[in-house]
Amino acid sequence: MVTKVDGAIIFDDLGAPNYSRLQKLVLKLGEKQDVIFTQEAVLGKAMAATGLADFGPEDFKPRLQLLLDDYNGQALSGVGRGQMFADLVRCASNRLIIQHKKKQHATSLSRTQIARPLTVAGLPRSGTTHLVNLLASDSRFQKLPLWEAQEPFHAPGKENASLGLRIGAKSLAALLGNKDSPISDSRYLRCSLRWSGMKIMGPEIAAMHPMNPDHIHEELELMTYDFGCNQFEWTAWVPSFRDHYYADDQTPQYEYMSDVMKLLQIERGDTRPWVTKCVQNPEQLPALKHIWPDASVIFTHRDPVAVIQSTCTMLAWGQRMMQKKPEPHKVMDYWIERFEKLLRACVRDRHIWPKSQSTDILFHEYMADQMGTIAKIYDLHDMEFTEKARSEMEAYISAHPRGKYGRVKYDLKGHFGRSAEEIRERFDFYLKAFPVKIEI
Repeated sequence: MVTKVDGAIIFDDLGAPNYSRLQKLVLKLGEKQDVIFTQEAVLGKAMAATGLADFGPEDFKPRLQLLLDDYNGQALSGVGRGQMFADLVRCASNRLIIQHKKKQHATSLSRTQIARPLTVAGLPRSGTTHLVNLLASDSRFQKLPLWEAQEPFHAPGKENASLGLRIGAKSLAALLGNKDSPISDSRYLRCSLRWSGMKIMGPEIAAMHPMNPDHIHEELELMTYDFGCNQFEWTAWVPSFRDHYYADDQTPQYEYMSDVMKLLQIERGDTRPWVTKCVQNPEQLPALKHIWPDASVIFTHRDPVAVIQSTCTMLAWGQRMMQKKPEPHKVMDYWIERFEKLLRACVRDRHIWPKSQSTDILFHEYMADQMGTIAKIYDLHDMEFTEKARSEMEAYISAHPRGKYGRVKYDLKGHFGRSAEEIRERFDFYLKAFPVKIEI
């Protein structure tokens, strides 16, 4: 269960969930689903959903098979199996649509460039989401809201939302007080339904990581349609896929992502510069430099113990519906090692981005002076920090105060059996490179 005391959210059952009546019903119904993790099932359903059959280059299939094998090899709940299968079908469907768009816009795609993007790179829970959403409130930028990240384009002939989708999504959003934008695009409405479902199953998700349709999301999502990137690690145990990701050059996935952004630019008829963010970038700096050599990169840094504590609490809590048995200690062990690898790569490759194109932002300094930090970023990017931009950002801050949905009270020792000191020892190399404030 979850206890709330003076706005603090306290997880009392992270390792042994005490399910609500609704959660028990959903879990019971989930066990009745007949989910088959095969390529034929995933790709066949995607083709049926889109009316398309050309997936483009088939080098993605071995990566897809690794995910299928990993999903088959773990104790996912029925809900988890259904969710993983639906995500794979969505990825495969988007791949079909993107391939269709590539052929449709082949000439324009070859001529289109992503010019001088401003991109945020940093650990999750280090201010990346807040920073990119704040920068994106400047109307001079193009950005990638979640609903477009999850479905960049319509399948041909499927542009219109059904009456049932419109009524269902908007009614549920109103009931939950979601404050969605008045957009009737079917992609937006499906994203709204997913967000509403997340809030119903676990209202506390908004306090940890909002996933509302208008939220500015990571371009990382676009790489999932090539079945690459570390996004899949965030939703389930995928050790075989992860090891392949480590060993494989990720440059092709970055090229794929950039092509999708170019297609969005073509479809929008928009040439404004992009503002983006990606928590994978710190360990893929050569690939990022390859696709966007003229980008300005903002590195965010925070006490890794605070990052790990927050991340693992969020992921362990999410397991209650996705796994048959939540394993908080396993989550902690995995992500300590995972973040160590990511940060070692960041420290190793940070020099690739010169000072003329990059800067390092410490979380505690950013929180203490948000507008001062933004001014430095605009100086780096050689862009005027106008009064209009300042006003747009102040409006965003006013509408999104820190702790708006409550604040999670963490318990590193109680939930995970770890002390801050033993975790921090493994990150001495990072602390020497970036003088973050010790928070725990």
